[in-house]
Amino acid sequence: MPGALPRAGTALSIPNLITLARIFMVPVVVWAIASNTMWIAFVLFLVAGVSDAVDGFLAKRFHMTTELGAYLDPLADKALIVSIYLTLGINGDIPRWLVILVVSRDILIVGGIILSWLLGNPLKIKPLWVSKLNTTAQIAFACVVLGSLGFKIAVPNLTLVLMGLVAVLTLLSIAAYLAEWVRHMNSPVAGS
Repeated sequence: MPGALPRAGTALSIPNLITLARIFMVPVVVWAIASNTMWIAFVLFLVAGVSDAVDGFLAKRFHMTTELGAYLDPLADKALIVSIYLTLGINGDIPRWLVILVVSRDILIVGGIILSWLLGNPLKIKPLWVSKLNTTAQIAFACVVLGSLGFKIAVPNLTLVLMGLVAVLTLLSIAAYLAEWVRHMNSPVAGS
């Protein structure tokens, strides 16, 4: 119907457009890493981080939060992080075991959500505190790796500490989400 307002849950607000731009930035970051122009990847990664903060601020400050944004924002974050880790792993810039760990965690979470939905007991997506710490560590590690490669600055101790932190927090996050999933799946199905 002409002139109808979009539903609040699916409206493309300014924060949602910023988030979409971040998603479209992912292939450019992957290209920059694959073509060994790490300084470009580093700068784009910083821009993505700033855009993440800006869209979150705008959504909260000006009451522009939407259901679409609640799904797009973590999708943009995960698309960027997973793509960067995969590309750095393929290049041999970070250990492949770490890439497998980070990517497997996200696959397990998405798989658990899909399985709970298929079994008729949908699980509402909510980030846990350990997951937020894990994401922060993953971003910090990627930033240090891209920055050190892009500007030829060796920081082996910092890189090693952050890599260990990512590994530990990823394992803790897997355990926490698994416990949450089991608890949810053992609870009575809503509406039954």
